[in-house]
Amino acid sequence: MNGLHLIADLHECQCPPGRLLDAPSLESFCVDACQRHGLTVVGRLFHAFQDKHGQAAGVTGTVVLAESHLAVHTWPEIASVTLDVYVCNFSGDNSHQAQALFGEVITWFSPSRLEKKEVARGHLGE
Repeated sequence: MNGLHLIADLHECQCPPGRLLDAPSLESFCVDACQRHGLTVVGRLFHAFQDKHGQAAGVTGTVVLAESHLAVHTWPEIASVTLDVYVCNFSGDNSHQAQALFGEVITWFSPSRLEKKEVARGHLGE
């Protein structure tokens, strides 16, 4: 299995605030982005949270891919997002698709600060 796991913490997101609160829009964007980068969507689940007053309070969502997954969690109260993209394949290297998807999602949220990590999994490059 060749895999690339990309993880990011996006801080001080400058995107419109609704992007951190609107589960259907976030789901649509994430699914479309996965497909744009040639990845195969096999499932999805996005959940909108509410605070104790019933107001929108963030979204957690996952797009399940034949190649693995994209997961996103929004924290509107601190204008932050955590992002996880893992793409793997037994017979090929999908690193380029993973990097492109990761970059597009980061750009969509427009963070002022970004912390990211990259982990090669399996036997990438052998």
